Amino acid sequence: MQNNSGAMVALQTPGGVSSQLDTVQTSMSTGKEVNTAQDNAALWAISELMDSDVSGLRSVLDSLSLGESTVAVASARAEQITDILTEMRSLTAISASGMEDNRKFEAALSQKTEQINSIISSSSFNGLNLLKTDVDGNGGKALTVPSALSAAGGLITLSVDSVDFEGSPQFDIGHRTAITDSASALTALGEIEGFLAYAIGSSAALGASASGIAEQYQFAGKLSDAITRGVSSMIDTSMEEAAAKLLALQAQQQLSSVTLSIGNAMPDTLHNLH
Repeated sequence: MQNNSGAMVALQTPGGVSSQLDTVQTSMSTGKEVNTAQDNAALWAISELMDSDVSGLRSVLDSLSLGESTVAVASARAEQITDILTEMRSLTAISASGMEDNRKFEAALSQKTEQINSIISSSSFNGLNLLKTDVDGNGGKALTVPSALSAAGGLITLSVDSVDFEGSPQFDIGHRTAITDSASALTALGEIEGFLAYAIGSSAALGASASGIAEQYQFAGKLSDAITRGVSSMIDTSMEEAAAKLLALQAQQQLSSVTLSIGNAMPDTLHNLH
């Protein structure tokens, strides 16, 4: 009995080519060269870890965006209060001159005080109000915002304190001295200037916090993008290279088929020569 060694070799070649074709086609269809640990255990493990980091960073970005909006709302409302207090100071200064009816000024000041209290109570965003004594309704005094992932796998946070227009002794606008004459107007003027100083400082603090959160958001976004690009460079398919390899393997597969046909025909050719 004789073996057709040529045909045996030719049979082995298409199997190897088909396996490579399957790999290339899977790589092109998924867009990844490394789809499972079997493809490349080391790269797969690294990419999975980095993908986990990206997922965590996306959660951090969501928290930072929400935190920035919460602080920005409080900052804008604090600036409104500052503007109203500036108007109140002007009215009180005029009243202190004794040239107008004090009752009109007191009525105007009372109206603006109610406006300020309304702003304070309506400055909530996402259930949080940084202008009140109780920020979250549960006795909270500050807003805590996740800002980054720690090396140990935990979270690093930023804290934004309440400016407390509601209960701070420095902003006791509800007990402002009522204007009845020039002397009381002068007393009220001093008090309002103190309230104004507190409001300006509070607005500045909230604005700085909002800016800091925005900067951290930009940094976390850039870090997420950098990690994503790193993962892509390790495991993603180069479509141009894969397409060229696919064409080469298809050509090789066709040649293998021709070789196999020739190998199978050789015994009959030799037999006919006898």
